[in-house]
Amino acid sequence: MLSSAMGKSFLLSRLVLIIFVAHFAASKVVATRPGFLYTRTRGRCTPQFWSSRREAWPRMVPQRSTVSKVFGSGVFERYRSDVTLLESTGRNDDENAFAGLLKQASAALLNTYARKGFPYSAWEVKTLFIQALVSKEAAATQAKQFSIANEACN
Repeated sequence: MLSSAMGKSFLLSRLVLIIFVAHFAASKVVATRPGFLYTRTRGRCTPQFWSSRREAWPRMVPQRSTVSKVFGSGVFERYRSDVTLLESTGRNDDENAFAGLLKQASAALLNTYARKGFPYSAWEVKTLFIQALVSKEAAATQAKQFSIANEACN
């Protein structure tokens, strides 16, 4: 009776070990290709990529730079004074036009310094960002334009 219980326990522990190893091996294969799960590293120019910290940020705009220091004091009306660029690229509240604008503009600004051939210069990103703060419609439109440029970049 005792040896039978030990045998079953031994087989069960082996089975659990095999399942664990198989799951670990399968997760390694799945992790290398995108699937239905949300991935933060789409494209090399998207806000998700910059928030993942997979690449060093340009020296001109360190991760801990505040949005108000980078884009100017005009942003105090819409955003907290302590919001950093890293926080703005990692936002998930895109339904808010101003939050989406901040997210896409931050990524676009990083791309101007890090990617040759990016369609905007740094001063254009900053100027367009400030101009788009006048209304929700302007913010949504400009966020979409930055998003298109960020997605098309490589």
